[in-house]
Amino acid sequence: MSRRIKTALVLEKSPKKGYGCCMSNDFNRDIPKAYEPQKYEDSIYTTWEESGFFNPDNLPGSRKQPFTISMPPPNATGVLHIGHAVMLALEDIVIRFARMRGKKALWLPGTDHAAIATQSKVEGLLKKQTGKTKHDLGREAFLKEIEKFVEGSRGTIRSQIRKMGSSCDWSRERFTLDDGLTAAVTEAFIRMYTDGLIYRGDRIVNWDPQLQTTVSDDEVEYIERTDSFYYIKYGPFTIATSRPETKFGDKYVVMHPDDQRYAHYHDGQQIEVEWINGKITATVVKDEAIDMTLGTGVMTITPWHDSIDFDIAARHNLDREQIIDAEGKLLPIAGEFAGMDIADARPRIVKKLESKGLLEKIDANYVHNVATNSRGDGLIEPQIKRQWFINVNQSVKAFGGKTIKQRALEAVQTGEIEIIPQRFSKVYFHWLENLRDWCISRQIWYGHRIPAWYRVNFKSEISNLKSDEEIYVGATPPKDDGWQQDPDTLDTWFSSGLWTFSTLGWPEKTKDLKTFHPTNLMETGYDILFFWVARMIIMSTYLMGEIPFKHVYLHGLVRDEQGRKMSKSLENTIDPLDMIKQFGADATRLSLVIGTSPGNDTNLSETKIGGYRNFVNKLWNISRYILLNVKKSKLITAEPKPKTVADKWILTELNELIEFSTRNLEEYNFSIVGERIYEFTWSKLADWYIEVAKIEGGKDELLFYILQTLLKLWHPFTPFVTEVIWQQLGSTTPLMVAAWPTAGKTVDPKASSQFELLTAVVSAIRNIRSESKIPPAKRLPATIISKKHEKFFVEQQKVITALARLSDVTVAAAGKKPAGSLSAVVTGTEIYLPVSGTIDIAVEVKRLNSELKRIEEFIGHLEAKLKNERFLERAPKEIVTIEREKLEEHQIKLEKIKQQLASLR
Repeated sequence: MSRRIKTALVLEKSPKKGYGCCMSNDFNRDIPKAYEPQKYEDSIYTTWEESGFFNPDNLPGSRKQPFTISMPPPNATGVLHIGHAVMLALEDIVIRFARMRGKKALWLPGTDHAAIATQSKVEGLLKKQTGKTKHDLGREAFLKEIEKFVEGSRGTIRSQIRKMGSSCDWSRERFTLDDGLTAAVTEAFIRMYTDGLIYRGDRIVNWDPQLQTTVSDDEVEYIERTDSFYYIKYGPFTIATSRPETKFGDKYVVMHPDDQRYAHYHDGQQIEVEWINGKITATVVKDEAIDMTLGTGVMTITPWHDSIDFDIAARHNLDREQIIDAEGKLLPIAGEFAGMDIADARPRIVKKLESKGLLEKIDANYVHNVATNSRGDGLIEPQIKRQWFINVNQSVKAFGGKTIKQRALEAVQTGEIEIIPQRFSKVYFHWLENLRDWCISRQIWYGHRIPAWYRVNFKSEISNLKSDEEIYVGATPPKDDGWQQDPDTLDTWFSSGLWTFSTLGWPEKTKDLKTFHPTNLMETGYDILFFWVARMIIMSTYLMGEIPFKHVYLHGLVRDEQGRKMSKSLENTIDPLDMIKQFGADATRLSLVIGTSPGNDTNLSETKIGGYRNFVNKLWNISRYILLNVKKSKLITAEPKPKTVADKWILTELNELIEFSTRNLEEYNFSIVGERIYEFTWSKLADWYIEVAKIEGGKDELLFYILQTLLKLWHPFTPFVTEVIWQQLGSTTPLMVAAWPTAGKTVDPKASSQFELLTAVVSAIRNIRSESKIPPAKRLPATIISKKHEKFFVEQQKVITALARLSDVTVAAAGKKPAGSLSAVVTGTEIYLPVSGTIDIAVEVKRLNSELKRIEEFIGHLEAKLKNERFLERAPKEIVTIEREKLEEHQIKLEKIKQQLASLR
């Protein structure tokens, strides 16, 4: 039977319901045999957008329960990478599932201005294209150049998000430099400053001499490097360092108070030592921060250029002297080396130490991590700078005296926020417990300008600085004269820390804010758990008085098929747009979801994506077969009544699948849901039930019901192909707003057990034929002996005969085995396949005996290996496990061969 179907998608506009999809069927063309995603994806996405259903306000029905996801905003610096594709795939699964479950589902998209990265990118382009610098253009003109670049980049990103099938509400799209979000940033700064949480002070920061700005902790990338390590005499002590150029001002020698090697030295004791540029007076400092087991247990400190040293100096009220300037050059304290670049000065300083007899030895193979700016590749040079900071240890009245970091800790400790996987909670706690005051000012032009003005040489009682500088913080400049606005901008993470609520209209009390906050889920990479997720929790609990989200789902990194990190240098990067063009968005999404688990990295290859392209085509062909062979294309709202054991089995499996998928999607267990639906689709439905349906007949209604249910289950994972097929079913609405399936009444364990026995018997017969190389076209008789299941096998003779490609089946409760037969035993059921005259039994016996001998020898080898104590002690556990599994596998093979030999004798 063939059916020629033409599907036309018609949009009908309704002032109340927006757009709805209506399908009209005529019969002028065949459904194509292969699914070609490139022909459908763009038009399907356009249909979704025009329907208005991405906007929760337009969703059909009465929806009271909100469900919100704030999309982690990609940086407005370029194109999306494979990590973004993972995020988009997972979040789209969640939002489509919530929408189909009748929730008021909002997925709010947006982009981040990514201040340092964007400015650095545009500066590079400007220099390359015109030879000019930002200073040649001036602040305003340069910012206009950035805005032009960003708008083009944001357009590219929007297109890429759409290509992934992301069903986000574009009407609510936000950008971190939008007027509304800028107002939110200003309001947050003013409130925190007024409450004493934001202050301006002199502290050590990550300084990039190349970009001439402070850098956020998250933008510091540590690169492993091999350098020399120098052991230097410091009076009676030996100190070690990889940076001798920072040591000119070292006049404090620090040791642990419990270190008995230095018990005869007391805190504050002064000693004369010969140093790089002559004699100095050194002061002994006892501090518990010193690791007594590291080196000699003694160190000198450089408070201006090291954060640990800075803390020690602060605890003991020690002097702090700058050695290196903001451009990375040595200051006059370095004497003859003043004005020299660090790299040039170091070997000359070492030579001088050696000439003075102060250099004890050099370790030329010292491997350590060097801090670099991931946004500009420059080396980080810690410096004490006057910057704006958030005091994370300031008590907050609204928190009952707790600090903002204590409140953020409490949010996860008490279960208000759940981190998935749970093991990352410990990492979160450790990071927050050790959190230092957060530097939020940047010496760049692009970004939110700090809402602070200064008036110098004007002594004021309201100034929070011990200087003749007055500070005014506000949304607008002061009205009187003499004020200058702070030229710095705010750290990007300050504005993105407000993301979940600033995008909903805060500080205004908007309807969206009331409806959609707190959000339900924050899904992002585990690598920004601290830098962004923790900051959002800090900002929301302080400014909103509530958590920003209820769950944090952390995905891992995507690596290549060898498990290596993707990088341009290795030429192993995978562009998600290239994969979508080649294999389709659905296949790309499945490859990023199935087989992955939260918090764990996953390997990806084009082969894997291609395999899921094949599966998507399989789903298409299953649907095509059903659509071309059912008499009516009408949605079925109630579960059809099963008539046969196969019907009861497939409905039981389907109902269990619905409950399993619903429960696990609620718990964000994406991979196991995809794996389970995949197995049902390919194996249970395609390989077994459809084949049985061809034999038994009369399954139109049930097949159509299974198809529509399966499309709903697959839709969050593979939205495009399922929507295309759904258009064939006669629905008046798109699949994206169809109701999520609920399990039917059929749950029949007995029928399921019986059908699984039938499939085991058929599989056993197929295996016998395959192993003995009996051609598929060769029809043979079979005998099944089963006292317990005789009646069932009699009823299923027709099905078994067809599925196992037999000429006929004889069923008996007991009896003798037919002569010259190959055999198998399945849960007490004996199966005999007479092969006399079909194969040369003598040759087959010889082959089996040869295989028997080979397997026995291999089993002997494995048994000896696993009895070897030396092997068991030295081999990794996973290797021992593999060997045990090999042994078990070959023991099963051995028994099967023995059975076959016995049946042929």
